[in-house]
Amino acid sequence: MQSPSDFPSPPPGCPAHGSGKSVPLYGPEFAADPNGFYEYLRQFGPAAPVELSPGVEASLVTDYAAALHVLQNPETFVRDARRWRALNAGEVPLDSAIVPMMLYRPNSLYSDGAEHMRHRQVVTETFAKIDTHRLSRHVDRVSDYLISQFNGRGRVDLVADYAQLVPLLVFNDLFGCPPELGDQLVFSISCLMDGVEADKAIELLTETLMELIALKRAQPGDDVTSWLMQHPGRLTDEELISEIMTLIGGGAEPTQNLIGNALRLLLSDERYAGDQHGASLLVEDAINDVLWNNPPIANWGGHYPVYDVDLSGTKLNAGDPVLISFAAANSDPSLSTSRQTLSKRAHLAWGAGPHACPAKDPALLISILTIEKLLNKLPDIELSVPVASLTWRPGPLHRALAALPARFTPVRRESPAATGFPADARSAPKTPVTEQQRRPQKGTFWSGFLSWWKG
Repeated sequence: MQSPSDFPSPPPGCPAHGSGKSVPLYGPEFAADPNGFYEYLRQFGPAAPVELSPGVEASLVTDYAAALHVLQNPETFVRDARRWRALNAGEVPLDSAIVPMMLYRPNSLYSDGAEHMRHRQVVTETFAKIDTHRLSRHVDRVSDYLISQFNGRGRVDLVADYAQLVPLLVFNDLFGCPPELGDQLVFSISCLMDGVEADKAIELLTETLMELIALKRAQPGDDVTSWLMQHPGRLTDEELISEIMTLIGGGAEPTQNLIGNALRLLLSDERYAGDQHGASLLVEDAINDVLWNNPPIANWGGHYPVYDVDLSGTKLNAGDPVLISFAAANSDPSLSTSRQTLSKRAHLAWGAGPHACPAKDPALLISILTIEKLLNKLPDIELSVPVASLTWRPGPLHRALAALPARFTPVRRESPAATGFPADARSAPKTPVTEQQRRPQKGTFWSGFLSWWKG
Protein backbone atom coordinates (compact mmCIF):
# COMPACT_ATOMS: atom_id res chain seq x y z
CA MET A 1 0.00 0.00 0.00
CA GLN A 2 1.24 3.51 -0.82
CA SER A 3 1.49 6.53 1.44
CA PRO A 4 1.11 10.17 0.35
CA SER A 5 4.84 10.63 -0.15
CA ASP A 6 4.86 7.84 -2.72
CA PHE A 7 2.78 9.84 -5.19
CA PRO A 8 4.49 12.22 -7.63
CA SER A 9 3.44 15.86 -7.59
CA PRO A 10 1.37 16.84 -10.64
CA PRO A 11 3.39 18.84 -13.19
CA PRO A 12 2.82 22.61 -13.21
CA GLY A 13 -0.41 23.61 -14.91
CA CYS A 14 -1.70 20.05 -14.89
CA PRO A 15 -5.46 19.76 -14.41
CA ALA A 16 -6.79 17.92 -11.37
CA HIS A 17 -6.79 14.49 -12.98
CA GLY A 18 -3.79 15.19 -15.16
CA SER A 19 -1.47 12.89 -13.25
CA GLY A 20 -3.77 9.96 -13.98
CA LYS A 21 -3.08 8.74 -10.46
CA SER A 22 -5.93 8.13 -8.03
CA VAL A 23 -4.98 8.11 -4.36
CA PRO A 24 -6.23 5.03 -2.45
CA LEU A 25 -8.24 5.78 0.68
CA TYR A 26 -8.31 2.25 2.04
CA GLY A 27 -5.90 0.24 4.10
CA PRO A 28 -4.06 0.99 7.33
CA GLU A 29 -1.89 3.75 5.85
CA PHE A 30 -4.83 6.06 5.22
CA ALA A 31 -6.42 5.14 8.56
CA ALA A 32 -3.18 5.94 10.39
CA ASP A 33 -2.66 9.36 8.79
CA PRO A 34 -5.71 10.72 6.97
CA ASN A 35 -4.59 14.32 7.45
CA GLY A 36 -1.37 13.56 5.60
CA PHE A 37 -3.42 12.22 2.71
CA TYR A 38 -5.75 15.25 2.74
CA GLU A 39 -2.76 17.59 2.69
CA TYR A 40 -1.41 15.81 -0.36
CA LEU A 41 -4.81 15.79 -2.09
CA ARG A 42 -5.16 19.56 -1.77
CA GLN A 43 -2.47 20.08 -4.39
CA PHE A 44 -5.00 18.82 -6.98
CA GLY A 45 -7.32 21.73 -6.23
CA PRO A 46 -10.71 21.73 -4.48
CA ALA A 47 -11.35 18.11 -5.55
CA ALA A 48 -8.89 15.27 -6.05
CA PRO A 49 -8.95 11.84 -7.75
CA VAL A 50 -9.22 9.03 -5.20
CA GLU A 51 -9.80 5.30 -5.16
CA LEU A 52 -12.36 4.21 -2.56
CA SER A 53 -11.58 0.53 -3.05
CA PRO A 54 -9.76 -1.26 -5.86
CA GLY A 55 -11.34 -0.20 -9.15
CA VAL A 56 -13.82 2.26 -7.58
CA GLU A 57 -12.76 5.82 -8.36
CA ALA A 58 -14.27 9.14 -7.38
CA SER A 59 -13.44 12.80 -6.85
CA LEU A 60 -13.07 13.86 -3.24
CA VAL A 61 -13.87 17.48 -2.36
CA THR A 62 -11.36 18.73 0.24
CA ASP A 63 -12.06 22.47 0.07
CA TYR A 64 -14.59 23.91 2.56
CA ALA A 65 -16.21 26.43 0.21
CA ALA A 66 -16.35 23.91 -2.64
CA ALA A 67 -17.92 21.32 -0.33
CA LEU A 68 -20.64 23.79 0.66
CA HIS A 69 -21.24 24.60 -3.00
CA VAL A 70 -21.77 20.91 -3.87
CA LEU A 71 -23.94 20.25 -0.82
CA GLN A 72 -26.14 23.30 -1.38
CA ASN A 73 -26.71 22.94 -5.13
CA PRO A 74 -28.90 19.85 -5.59
CA GLU A 75 -29.96 20.91 -9.08
CA THR A 76 -26.40 20.43 -10.34
CA PHE A 77 -25.13 17.75 -7.97
CA VAL A 78 -27.71 14.99 -7.49
CA ARG A 79 -27.64 12.02 -5.11
CA ASP A 80 -29.25 9.43 -7.40
CA ALA A 81 -26.52 6.83 -7.99
CA ARG A 82 -28.32 5.55 -11.07
CA ARG A 83 -26.41 8.33 -12.86
CA TRP A 84 -23.09 6.66 -11.98
CA ARG A 85 -21.50 6.52 -15.44
CA ALA A 86 -18.73 3.96 -14.74
CA LEU A 87 -21.16 1.63 -12.97
CA ASN A 88 -23.60 1.78 -15.88
CA ALA A 89 -20.74 1.10 -18.29
CA GLY A 90 -19.70 -2.04 -16.40
CA GLU A 91 -16.39 -0.50 -15.32
CA VAL A 92 -16.94 -0.90 -11.57
CA PRO A 93 -16.28 -4.26 -9.87
CA LEU A 94 -19.63 -5.29 -8.41
CA ASP A 95 -17.95 -7.41 -5.73
CA SER A 96 -16.23 -4.33 -4.30
CA ALA A 97 -16.81 -3.78 -0.60
CA ILE A 98 -17.67 -0.10 -1.11
CA VAL A 99 -20.21 -0.46 -3.93
CA PRO A 100 -23.18 -1.56 -1.72
CA MET A 101 -22.72 1.63 0.28
CA MET A 102 -23.06 3.76 -2.85
CA LEU A 103 -25.82 2.07 -4.86
CA TYR A 104 -29.18 3.80 -5.35
CA ARG A 105 -31.94 3.01 -2.89
CA PRO A 106 -35.41 4.57 -2.70
CA ASN A 107 -34.91 6.70 0.41
CA SER A 108 -34.16 10.26 1.47
CA LEU A 109 -30.39 9.83 1.15
CA TYR A 110 -30.34 8.81 -2.53
CA SER A 111 -33.32 10.76 -3.90
CA ASP A 112 -33.68 14.23 -5.35
CA GLY A 113 -36.35 16.84 -5.99
CA ALA A 114 -39.94 16.03 -5.11
CA GLU A 115 -39.12 12.44 -4.13
CA HIS A 116 -36.49 13.65 -1.71
CA MET A 117 -38.92 16.15 -0.20
CA ARG A 118 -41.50 13.40 0.33
CA HIS A 119 -39.01 11.06 2.00
CA ARG A 120 -37.44 13.85 4.02
CA GLN A 121 -40.81 14.97 5.37
CA VAL A 122 -41.59 11.43 6.52
CA VAL A 123 -38.24 11.20 8.30
CA THR A 124 -38.22 14.63 9.94
CA GLU A 125 -41.82 14.38 11.16
CA THR A 126 -41.15 10.88 12.49
CA PHE A 127 -38.04 11.96 14.36
CA ALA A 128 -39.97 14.90 15.81
CA LYS A 129 -42.09 12.35 17.70
CA ILE A 130 -39.10 11.09 19.70
CA ASP A 131 -39.57 12.04 23.35
CA THR A 132 -36.18 13.40 24.49
CA HIS A 133 -37.01 12.64 28.14
CA ARG A 134 -37.74 9.02 27.29
CA LEU A 135 -34.60 8.88 25.17
CA SER A 136 -32.52 10.34 28.02
CA ARG A 137 -33.91 7.82 30.50
CA HIS A 138 -33.16 4.96 28.13
CA VAL A 139 -29.59 6.12 27.50
CA ASP A 140 -29.13 6.40 31.25
CA ARG A 141 -30.33 2.82 31.86
CA VAL A 142 -28.36 1.38 28.94
CA SER A 143 -25.17 3.10 30.14
CA ASP A 144 -25.76 1.87 33.69
CA TYR A 145 -26.26 -1.68 32.45
CA LEU A 146 -23.11 -1.74 30.32
CA ILE A 147 -20.93 -0.15 33.00
CA SER A 148 -22.16 -2.75 35.48
CA GLN A 149 -20.86 -5.44 33.13
CA PHE A 150 -17.24 -4.29 33.41
CA ASN A 151 -16.88 -2.00 36.43
CA GLY A 152 -15.66 -4.83 38.69
CA ARG A 153 -12.77 -5.71 36.36
CA GLY A 154 -10.81 -2.48 36.51
CA ARG A 155 -10.15 -2.70 32.77
CA VAL A 156 -12.30 -2.18 29.69
CA ASP A 157 -12.18 -1.66 25.95
CA LEU A 158 -14.34 1.46 25.72
CA VAL A 159 -15.10 0.80 22.05
CA ALA A 160 -16.15 -2.87 22.11
CA ASP A 161 -17.66 -2.85 25.61
CA TYR A 162 -19.29 0.57 25.68
CA ALA A 163 -19.23 3.07 22.79
CA GLN A 164 -20.36 0.49 20.26
CA LEU A 165 -23.09 -1.00 22.42
CA VAL A 166 -24.89 2.07 23.76
CA PRO A 167 -26.16 3.18 20.31
CA LEU A 168 -27.00 -0.44 19.47
CA LEU A 169 -29.25 -0.86 22.50
CA VAL A 170 -30.75 2.63 22.26
CA PHE A 171 -31.56 2.36 18.55
CA ASN A 172 -33.05 -1.08 19.08
CA ASP A 173 -35.47 0.54 21.52
CA LEU A 174 -36.20 3.52 19.26
CA PHE A 175 -37.06 1.24 16.34
CA GLY A 176 -39.00 -1.27 18.42
CA CYS A 177 -36.71 -4.21 17.67
CA PRO A 178 -37.29 -7.46 19.58
CA PRO A 179 -34.23 -9.35 20.86
CA GLU A 180 -34.10 -11.77 17.93
CA LEU A 181 -33.86 -8.91 15.42
CA GLY A 182 -32.17 -6.07 17.26
CA ASP A 183 -28.50 -7.00 17.39
CA GLN A 184 -28.25 -8.29 13.84
CA LEU A 185 -29.45 -4.96 12.40
CA VAL A 186 -26.44 -3.09 13.68
CA PHE A 187 -24.18 -6.12 13.22
CA SER A 188 -24.87 -6.15 9.48
CA ILE A 189 -24.49 -2.38 9.18
CA SER A 190 -21.16 -2.56 11.01
CA CYS A 191 -20.00 -5.17 8.48
CA LEU A 192 -21.03 -2.82 5.66
CA MET A 193 -19.10 0.10 7.12
CA ASP A 194 -16.01 -2.08 7.54
CA GLY A 195 -16.37 -3.59 4.06
CA VAL A 196 -16.69 -7.14 5.42
CA GLU A 197 -18.77 -9.54 3.27
CA ALA A 198 -20.91 -6.65 2.06
CA ASP A 199 -23.24 -8.79 -0.06
CA LYS A 200 -24.06 -11.08 2.85
CA ALA A 201 -24.48 -8.10 5.16
CA ILE A 202 -26.99 -6.48 2.78
CA GLU A 203 -28.89 -9.75 2.48
CA LEU A 204 -29.06 -10.20 6.26
CA LEU A 205 -30.04 -6.59 6.79
CA THR A 206 -32.84 -6.73 4.22
CA GLU A 207 -34.25 -9.99 5.62
CA THR A 208 -34.17 -8.61 9.15
CA LEU A 209 -35.95 -5.39 8.19
CA MET A 210 -38.62 -7.34 6.31
CA GLU A 211 -39.27 -9.30 9.50
CA LEU A 212 -39.39 -6.10 11.55
CA ILE A 213 -41.88 -4.44 9.18
CA ALA A 214 -44.09 -7.53 9.17
CA LEU A 215 -44.02 -7.56 12.96
CA LYS A 216 -44.93 -3.86 13.24
CA ARG A 217 -47.69 -4.20 10.69
CA ALA A 218 -49.26 -6.89 12.87
CA GLN A 219 -48.37 -5.23 16.19
CA PRO A 220 -47.65 -1.48 15.80
CA GLY A 221 -45.99 0.19 18.75
CA ASP A 222 -44.72 3.51 20.05
CA ASP A 223 -41.54 3.41 17.99
CA VAL A 224 -39.86 4.87 14.91
CA THR A 225 -40.64 1.88 12.68
CA SER A 226 -44.37 2.08 13.42
CA TRP A 227 -44.42 5.87 12.98
CA LEU A 228 -42.72 5.58 9.58
CA MET A 229 -45.32 3.04 8.49
CA GLN A 230 -48.22 5.17 9.73
CA HIS A 231 -47.06 8.44 8.17
CA PRO A 232 -49.37 9.95 5.50
CA GLY A 233 -46.41 9.89 3.09
CA ARG A 234 -47.23 6.19 2.70
CA LEU A 235 -43.82 4.68 2.08
CA THR A 236 -43.86 1.34 0.26
CA ASP A 237 -42.28 -1.70 1.92
CA GLU A 238 -39.22 -1.28 -0.30
CA GLU A 239 -38.95 2.37 0.73
CA LEU A 240 -39.44 1.47 4.40
CA ILE A 241 -36.65 -1.10 4.29
CA SER A 242 -34.34 1.35 2.58
CA GLU A 243 -35.21 4.24 4.89
CA ILE A 244 -34.78 2.23 8.10
CA MET A 245 -31.52 0.82 6.76
CA THR A 246 -30.22 4.34 6.24
CA LEU A 247 -31.51 5.72 9.53
CA ILE A 248 -30.01 2.96 11.66
CA GLY A 249 -26.77 2.87 9.68
CA GLY A 250 -26.55 6.67 9.70
CA GLY A 251 -27.36 6.75 13.40
CA ALA A 252 -25.77 3.90 15.33
CA GLU A 253 -22.41 3.62 13.54
CA PRO A 254 -21.52 7.35 13.51
CA THR A 255 -22.74 7.78 17.09
CA GLN A 256 -20.49 4.99 18.34
CA ASN A 257 -17.57 6.60 16.53
CA LEU A 258 -18.40 10.02 17.98
CA ILE A 259 -18.51 8.58 21.52
CA GLY A 260 -15.25 6.67 21.07
CA ASN A 261 -13.39 9.58 19.48
CA ALA A 262 -14.57 12.00 22.19
CA LEU A 263 -13.58 9.60 24.99
CA ARG A 264 -10.14 9.28 23.43
CA LEU A 265 -9.80 13.05 23.57
CA LEU A 266 -11.12 13.37 27.12
CA LEU A 267 -8.76 10.69 28.40
CA SER A 268 -5.63 11.77 26.56
CA ASP A 269 -5.69 15.52 25.91
CA GLU A 270 -4.41 17.70 28.76
CA ARG A 271 -6.98 20.37 27.89
CA TYR A 272 -9.68 18.04 29.21
CA ALA A 273 -7.83 16.57 32.19
CA GLY A 274 -8.37 17.48 35.84
CA ASP A 275 -11.03 17.39 38.50
CA GLN A 276 -13.73 18.74 36.20
CA HIS A 277 -13.83 15.40 34.34
CA GLY A 278 -17.60 15.01 34.54
CA ALA A 279 -18.56 18.58 33.64
CA SER A 280 -20.97 18.72 30.75
CA LEU A 281 -19.19 21.72 29.26
CA LEU A 282 -16.00 19.69 28.87
CA VAL A 283 -17.90 16.83 27.27
CA GLU A 284 -19.67 19.13 24.81
CA ASP A 285 -16.38 20.86 24.02
CA ALA A 286 -14.71 17.50 23.35
CA ILE A 287 -17.55 16.43 21.08
CA ASN A 288 -17.34 19.71 19.18
CA ASP A 289 -13.58 19.18 18.87
CA VAL A 290 -14.19 15.72 17.38
CA LEU A 291 -16.83 17.00 14.97
CA TRP A 292 -14.31 19.52 13.67
CA ASN A 293 -11.14 17.45 13.66
CA ASN A 294 -12.09 13.75 13.66
CA PRO A 295 -15.69 13.58 12.42
CA PRO A 296 -17.12 10.06 12.78
CA ILE A 297 -18.08 9.99 9.09
CA ALA A 298 -15.03 11.44 7.38
CA ASN A 299 -15.86 11.05 3.68
CA TRP A 300 -19.38 10.58 2.38
CA GLY A 301 -22.23 12.31 0.54
CA GLY A 302 -21.92 10.81 -2.94
CA HIS A 303 -23.06 13.27 -5.61
CA TYR A 304 -23.24 13.01 -9.40
CA PRO A 305 -22.96 16.12 -11.61
CA VAL A 306 -25.81 16.26 -14.11
CA TYR A 307 -23.42 17.84 -16.62
CA ASP A 308 -19.68 18.59 -16.83
CA VAL A 309 -18.86 21.12 -14.12
CA ASP A 310 -15.93 23.40 -13.41
CA LEU A 311 -15.53 23.46 -9.62
CA SER A 312 -13.19 26.38 -8.96
CA GLY A 313 -10.79 25.20 -11.64
CA THR A 314 -11.30 21.45 -11.23
CA LYS A 315 -13.26 19.63 -13.92
CA LEU A 316 -15.91 17.20 -12.72
CA ASN A 317 -17.45 14.99 -15.39
CA ALA A 318 -21.16 14.29 -15.60
CA GLY A 319 -22.10 11.04 -13.89
CA ASP A 320 -18.79 10.57 -12.06
CA PRO A 321 -19.11 10.21 -8.26
CA VAL A 322 -18.13 13.24 -6.20
CA LEU A 323 -17.73 12.62 -2.46
CA ILE A 324 -17.42 15.24 0.25
CA SER A 325 -14.53 14.97 2.67
CA PHE A 326 -16.11 16.44 5.78
CA ALA A 327 -12.82 15.87 7.58
CA ALA A 328 -10.64 17.59 4.97
CA ALA A 329 -13.11 20.47 4.50
CA ASN A 330 -13.17 21.08 8.25
CA SER A 331 -9.37 21.27 8.31
CA ASP A 332 -9.16 23.46 5.19
CA PRO A 333 -6.17 25.80 5.76
CA SER A 334 -8.25 28.71 4.47
CA LEU A 335 -10.45 28.49 7.57
CA SER A 336 -9.18 30.58 10.44
CA THR A 337 -8.69 28.93 13.81
CA SER A 338 -11.04 31.48 15.34
CA ARG A 339 -13.87 30.14 13.20
CA GLN A 340 -13.84 26.87 15.10
CA THR A 341 -14.05 28.79 18.38
CA LEU A 342 -16.65 31.36 17.41
CA SER A 343 -18.94 29.22 15.28
CA LYS A 344 -19.31 25.75 16.74
CA ARG A 345 -21.90 24.78 14.12
CA ALA A 346 -19.82 25.81 11.11
CA HIS A 347 -18.25 22.37 10.75
CA LEU A 348 -19.58 19.99 8.09
CA ALA A 349 -19.68 16.83 10.22
CA TRP A 350 -23.50 16.77 9.91
CA GLY A 351 -23.44 17.73 6.23
CA ALA A 352 -25.27 20.78 4.88
CA GLY A 353 -28.03 21.65 2.46
CA PRO A 354 -31.16 19.54 1.84
CA HIS A 355 -29.42 16.28 2.80
CA ALA A 356 -28.04 17.45 6.16
CA CYS A 357 -28.31 14.77 8.85
CA PRO A 358 -31.87 14.62 10.25
CA ALA A 359 -30.77 12.69 13.37
CA LYS A 360 -28.23 15.21 14.64
CA ASP A 361 -30.05 16.09 17.86
CA PRO A 362 -30.70 12.50 19.05
CA ALA A 363 -27.11 11.55 18.18
CA LEU A 364 -25.70 14.44 20.20
CA LEU A 365 -27.94 13.71 23.16
CA ILE A 366 -26.99 10.03 23.19
CA SER A 367 -23.27 10.86 22.92
CA ILE A 368 -23.22 13.48 25.66
CA LEU A 369 -25.23 11.42 28.15
CA THR A 370 -23.21 8.26 27.43
CA ILE A 371 -19.90 9.99 28.08
CA GLU A 372 -21.11 11.87 31.16
CA LYS A 373 -22.43 8.67 32.72
CA LEU A 374 -19.10 6.88 32.27
CA LEU A 375 -16.99 9.73 33.65
CA ASN A 376 -19.26 10.20 36.63
CA LYS A 377 -19.45 6.48 37.44
CA LEU A 378 -15.70 5.86 36.97
CA PRO A 379 -14.07 9.23 37.78
CA ASP A 380 -10.49 7.90 37.79
CA ILE A 381 -10.71 6.12 34.43
CA GLU A 382 -7.67 6.60 32.21
CA LEU A 383 -6.13 5.09 29.08
CA SER A 384 -4.17 1.92 29.76
CA VAL A 385 -1.98 2.31 26.66
CA PRO A 386 -0.16 5.31 25.16
CA VAL A 387 -2.48 7.34 22.97
CA ALA A 388 0.04 7.08 20.12
CA SER A 389 -0.40 3.30 20.09
CA LEU A 390 -4.15 3.44 19.37
CA THR A 391 -5.15 2.22 15.93
CA TRP A 392 -8.00 3.20 13.64
CA ARG A 393 -10.28 0.92 11.66
CA PRO A 394 -9.39 1.01 7.95
CA GLY A 395 -11.93 2.24 5.43
CA PRO A 396 -12.46 5.39 3.36
CA LEU A 397 -15.75 6.48 4.93
CA HIS A 398 -15.44 6.57 8.70
CA ARG A 399 -13.03 7.74 11.39
CA ALA A 400 -13.33 5.00 13.97
CA LEU A 401 -11.04 3.60 16.64
CA ALA A 402 -10.34 -0.13 16.59
CA ALA A 403 -10.13 -0.21 20.39
CA LEU A 404 -9.81 2.15 23.36
CA PRO A 405 -8.28 0.25 26.32
CA ALA A 406 -8.76 1.93 29.70
CA ARG A 407 -8.26 1.17 33.39
CA PHE A 408 -9.85 2.36 36.61
CA THR A 409 -10.30 1.41 40.24
CA PRO A 410 -12.58 -1.66 40.28
CA VAL A 411 -15.99 -1.13 41.80
CA ARG A 412 -16.90 -3.48 44.63
CA ARG A 413 -19.66 -5.80 43.51
CA GLU A 414 -22.93 -6.37 45.28
CA SER A 415 -24.20 -9.92 45.57
CA PRO A 416 -25.73 -11.48 42.42
CA ALA A 417 -29.14 -11.53 44.09
CA ALA A 418 -28.99 -7.77 44.69
CA THR A 419 -28.00 -6.85 41.16
CA GLY A 420 -29.88 -9.44 39.15
CA PHE A 421 -26.73 -10.40 37.17
CA PRO A 422 -25.25 -13.90 37.07
CA ALA A 423 -21.90 -13.92 38.87
CA ASP A 424 -20.05 -15.51 35.95
CA ALA A 425 -21.34 -12.85 33.53
CA ARG A 426 -19.77 -10.14 35.67
CA SER A 427 -16.48 -11.66 36.70
CA ALA A 428 -15.40 -13.60 33.60
CA PRO A 429 -11.80 -12.75 32.61
CA LYS A 430 -11.39 -10.35 29.73
CA THR A 431 -9.67 -11.81 26.67
CA PRO A 432 -8.36 -9.88 23.66
CA VAL A 433 -11.11 -8.92 21.21
CA THR A 434 -10.69 -9.96 17.59
CA GLU A 435 -12.10 -7.94 14.67
CA GLN A 436 -14.90 -10.49 14.25
CA GLN A 437 -15.70 -10.47 17.97
CA ARG A 438 -15.70 -6.67 18.00
CA ARG A 439 -18.96 -6.65 16.07
CA PRO A 440 -22.11 -7.35 18.09
CA GLN A 441 -23.35 -10.90 17.76
CA LYS A 442 -26.94 -11.89 17.22
CA GLY A 443 -29.20 -11.84 20.26
CA THR A 444 -26.50 -11.18 22.89
CA PHE A 445 -26.53 -7.71 24.42
CA TRP A 446 -30.09 -6.70 23.60
CA SER A 447 -31.67 -9.78 25.16
CA GLY A 448 -29.31 -9.51 28.14
CA PHE A 449 -30.24 -5.88 28.69
CA LEU A 450 -33.96 -6.62 28.47
CA SER A 451 -33.60 -9.40 31.02
CA TRP A 452 -31.78 -7.04 33.38
CA TRP A 453 -34.32 -4.23 32.86
CA LYS A 454 -37.34 -6.46 33.50
CA GLY A 455 -35.60 -8.16 36.43
